[in-house]
Amino acid sequence: MRALRVLLIVVVILGVLFVVVDRVAVHFAQNEAADKLRSTENLASTPDVSINGFPFLTQLASGELDDVEVGIKDYDAATGSGTQKIRIDDLKADMKGVRFSGDYSSATADSATGTATIAYDELLKTARSEPTDVGFGIKAQVVGLSYGGNGKIRVAVKFSLLPEPISVLSSVTVRNDKVQVHADSLPRLAGVQLIESRFRSITDFQQAIDQLPGDIKLDSVQAAKDGVEITVKGSDVKLAG
Repeated sequence: MRALRVLLIVVVILGVLFVVVDRVAVHFAQNEAADKLRSTENLASTPDVSINGFPFLTQLASGELDDVEVGIKDYDAATGSGTQKIRIDDLKADMKGVRFSGDYSSATADSATGTATIAYDELLKTARSEPTDVGFGIKAQVVGLSYGGNGKIRVAVKFSLLPEPISVLSSVTVRNDKVQVHADSLPRLAGVQLIESRFRSITDFQQAIDQLPGDIKLDSVQAAKDGVEITVKGSDVKLAG
């Protein structure tokens, strides 16, 4: 009985040591991966990297991680317009089946899904801000974007003949890898029906979101209180290397 107790104690101690070593190893790997991702993507700050699943050491030995979560607080995405950037907040991506090299110099995920937010003030930069003729000598310009409820964007339009902006509810969708804002209907001003094509040249606009980490792509968008919430996805996503 004494020998059995000793054996059990040894097994428990080895198990505890294995867990400690495993957690130390995963902490080191997360830090290394975060530093590599910051360098590869030219990020302003170090991202959060969480390697899920237990034990980590067996995943490490196989050269493939089951599930890796990445969080980037602020990311400046390309817009397809020269050097112009658009800030994306709280980008969170969940990577599945991440294959990596021993020195973490390269890593590729079988698939990735994620979420992020584009603030309305960032999206407003895309809208035409200069006064534009919309017919009958009336000039208009977009002066603000906000949440309109029920998944709609409220576009504030200032007309030259009115003292205050009027609001136009608009739908937001993804089209050809771009966030697209489209007015649901056109307002009438003092009984005057605006020329639709000219009016929509003001209210309707689109924003390309390019060069996201690992070349993941826009999947869907939805207007929310703090901005446009986007979802992204991709396959064979290259995280580093």
